[in-house]
Amino acid sequence: MAVPVAFFAVFFAYPVAAIVGRGLKADGVWQFGRFGEVLARPEILDVLWFTLWQALASTALTLLIALPGAYVFARFEFPGKQVLRAVVTVPFVLPTVVVGTAFLALLGRGGLLDELWGVRLDTTVWAILLAHVFFNYAVVVRTVGGLWAQLDPRQEEAARVLGASRFTAWRRVTLPALAPAVAAAALMVFLFTFTSFGVVQILGGPGFSTLEVEIYRQTAQLLALPTAAVLTLVQFAAVGAILAVHAWTVRRRERALKLVDPAVTARRPQGAGQWTLLAGVLLSVLLLVLLPLAVLVERSLGGSGLAYYRALTSADANSGTFLVAPIEAIGNSLRYALVATLIALVVGGLAAAALTRRAGRLVRGFDALLMLPLGVSAVTVGFGFLITLDKPPLDLRTSWILVPLAQALVGVPFVVRTMLPVLRAVDARLREAAAVLGASPLRAWREVDFPLVRRALLVAAGFAFAVSLGEFGATVFIARPDNPTLPVAVARLLGRSGDLNYGQAMALSTILMLVCAVSLLLLERIRTDRSGEF
Repeated sequence: MAVPVAFFAVFFAYPVAAIVGRGLKADGVWQFGRFGEVLARPEILDVLWFTLWQALASTALTLLIALPGAYVFARFEFPGKQVLRAVVTVPFVLPTVVVGTAFLALLGRGGLLDELWGVRLDTTVWAILLAHVFFNYAVVVRTVGGLWAQLDPRQEEAARVLGASRFTAWRRVTLPALAPAVAAAALMVFLFTFTSFGVVQILGGPGFSTLEVEIYRQTAQLLALPTAAVLTLVQFAAVGAILAVHAWTVRRRERALKLVDPAVTARRPQGAGQWTLLAGVLLSVLLLVLLPLAVLVERSLGGSGLAYYRALTSADANSGTFLVAPIEAIGNSLRYALVATLIALVVGGLAAAALTRRAGRLVRGFDALLMLPLGVSAVTVGFGFLITLDKPPLDLRTSWILVPLAQALVGVPFVVRTMLPVLRAVDARLREAAAVLGASPLRAWREVDFPLVRRALLVAAGFAFAVSLGEFGATVFIARPDNPTLPVAVARLLGRSGDLNYGQAMALSTILMLVCAVSLLLLERIRTDRSGEF
């Protein structure tokens, strides 16, 4: 546990604490009265209310649309199922900037709806809600569908034999078994939408602001650190409560059920009702997931072939936006993401190993700590990097390693969540037998554990790479102008007027989307655990 704790202490707790300290201290004295001052302001109350309201609405809408999809992926076999499963997961690992860009191309000015029917939904709450459903659809499908596929269908069939209707059998037998998974998925969707940044900033316009957007505005634009510090602590408290409830629901799910092989439960649809359900789910995936991505690709071509892609190679065409050609952002992002993935694998692998060898409240608290970077303001972490890691022995403010370190913070939770179930499934008696035969602990790990967890390690690496590639909230502060990452480059292009900048933003977003899609398709080929737990 020492290495993960040290990593999070230096690169997460210290920067966040420094930002909070600067905001709430005056002449070395804590000014806790600023909480009342900030939280009593009407504009801040509006931000808090909108953050909560849109998160609840996004969660409810996501569950309503995605639960039928979870059932279809869990219980039906149909051609292209694994490819489609990977496709619906692509939005989850896309940068929020790309998600916002895709929906801007669909719903914004000059977008598909505007061209066909003269309808614009950007700068409305509906654009934000639909983008959140697009982003979180896979969370419900994989979390709930993964468990649904492992529930023994004979229990529901027994209830039908005893006279229960189909709905009653589902309500009395299946729904209680699924409740912990539904609760866990809902909490994760709520967490991601509660801390939404890129989607709200691009699609919401100045009229809508979540806590994360307001923290960015108070920090980067107004330099109002006291207000930013108060909002950071409010968000931290809310995220901590959400993660505590989520951990309880996951433990309840792990203890309560007897599961079967998913291959036994899946079958071809039978009857008109099941075929209609399958068609409805495929239509919703087409309209909600594939259509925004297809419009993104179409806008990147712009009716002029590859002109926008060719412009990415020219520094002269972007002299007012970049110090280098935008195409260099691709190489920068790939290099940063590879280093971040390596860091995340080392830190997350050690953390997962520690969690499998020990138990108790301390370990549960450690597990929750590892999840905090998913919900705590990335803007705060990025700005904290700038004001804390600028003195020896950690004078990293001008170093390239700063970006991978920030990205690794987001990748570690995915490594832990992927590795932990597999490591817990390794029979400890195998290690003991190896030790009895004279193997050292290192050799026992190499000969026993590693062959069993190798596939999970590759899956963890793939997820860490994808989320590192798309990290935006912290990177926007620390990426150097001569070494921009893809998400930062997209945001800069969208922030400038002109068709050329817009087209290049669409082109870079398409490249990033394709890289994420290829990564997930490869993961689906090597993945053996179909539980889909995030």
